Amino acid sequence: MSVIIKPIITEKMTSDSELYNRYGFIVNPKANKLQIKEAIETAYGVSVEKVRTMNYGPSRKTRYTKTGVQHGKSNAYKKAIVQVADGDVIDYYSNL
Repeated sequence: MSVIIKPIITEKMTSDSELYNRYGFIVNPKANKLQIKEAIETAYGVSVEKVRTMNYGPSRKTRYTKTGVQHGKSNAYKKAIVQVADGDVIDYYSNL
């Protein structure tokens, strides 16, 4: 089971990383905080102090078309906010 799916790179997460050493990741919905902490520490070589997780449900939409009513939804996902120790930095672009 791969725990880390992808990092979140937005303006809000970039400012959080610069000010508070917090980084955001989309993670596997079945992963717990200990598994997320171990995966971040092994992947990026930093020491994690705190992990916060959030579960997002799917957003549902309904469209009215010529052929009838179309129902759809987006995928559910889990987001993790990871706070690393002072002096540690996660560089997303180092191994490109």
